[in-house]
Amino acid sequence: MILSEAVRVIIITTIAFGAALVCTPFWARALKRAGFAKQIRMGKDTPVFNELHMRKAGTPTAGGVIIWSTVLGLAALFGMLAALFDGAWEYLNFLNRAETYLPLAALAIAAVLGLLDDWYGVLGIGGAPGGGLKVRHKLIVYAVIAAVGAWWFYFRLEWDVLRIPFFGDFTIGWWYIPIFMFIIIASAFSANETDGLDGLLGGVSLLAFVALTAVAFTLGRFDLAAFGGAMMGALLAFLWHNIYPARFFMGDTGSMSLGIVIGVTSMLTNTTLLLPFFAVILVVESLSVIIQLASKKFRGKKVFRSTPIHHHFEALGWPESQITMRFWIVSIVFVALGLALFFLSRVILAS
Repeated sequence: MILSEAVRVIIITTIAFGAALVCTPFWARALKRAGFAKQIRMGKDTPVFNELHMRKAGTPTAGGVIIWSTVLGLAALFGMLAALFDGAWEYLNFLNRAETYLPLAALAIAAVLGLLDDWYGVLGIGGAPGGGLKVRHKLIVYAVIAAVGAWWFYFRLEWDVLRIPFFGDFTIGWWYIPIFMFIIIASAFSANETDGLDGLLGGVSLLAFVALTAVAFTLGRFDLAAFGGAMMGALLAFLWHNIYPARFFMGDTGSMSLGIVIGVTSMLTNTTLLLPFFAVILVVESLSVIIQLASKKFRGKKVFRSTPIHHHFEALGWPESQITMRFWIVSIVFVALGLALFFLSRVILAS
């Protein structure tokens, strides 16, 4: 059974990679023909960013559609085939009310809202420099999605348990709701901040899903692991065209959906406290923004040359591809450490 499920995850990952890779050139050409291009913000408070990234103006955005459309499309296709042919396709079907309905729904909702934000940005509509939603408006969107997810987990699934590595499960009652909301909002915000260099968010998200898929598989949540496999395959195909120099950008339709789904999957696997290891770069990126804003407000000066922190390293003269690769390396180390803590905790608690 375990071997069969492992093969299933590999097959779904491969199918997602192939499907996304085949569709990507068509979507890239459609974006280019439609003029769906990135508008670089020209804020007076971001001179370093302006200088470093003006050359990227006009690059097609919303490439993240490739990721979520592949995963949602395969979920719908395999689910429909399994229903129509009396279970003949059940092996590839990963629709499961308890395991994948919520992440698939969160993926779809966040993707559509993110695509709308990208469209506003292209048209120059909205309160943000260059168009699109302001940060506070995005936080409101994240909060609404997080509130719906928290309601589903707490009232429909009756989840109110938080696992603390090496100590076990603790019932936390209604505190589960604010904790859930914080995780979803933080992961969505952090993903949005990380999406600033070619291949950066795609790579660190891929590694986060590697960890979360391994955890889901270990816990016996095989449909959730298959969903993670589909996410990994689609992300690999996206990265094929998004690594430096990027053929297109992910856009908010990608970053918003990835961040929220990473948060939801961590809650489904009860690995909330290990998420800082699985998504360490997301944590560092958002912390750098918070530190910079706090320092400017209370000390009247910057800590970093520019934030999020990947722009600080750009300002120091690091090549963009070098920053991305080094952040990937840091992610690999922390993902490995997080998985080691997960497995060691299970062994200790089981003994």
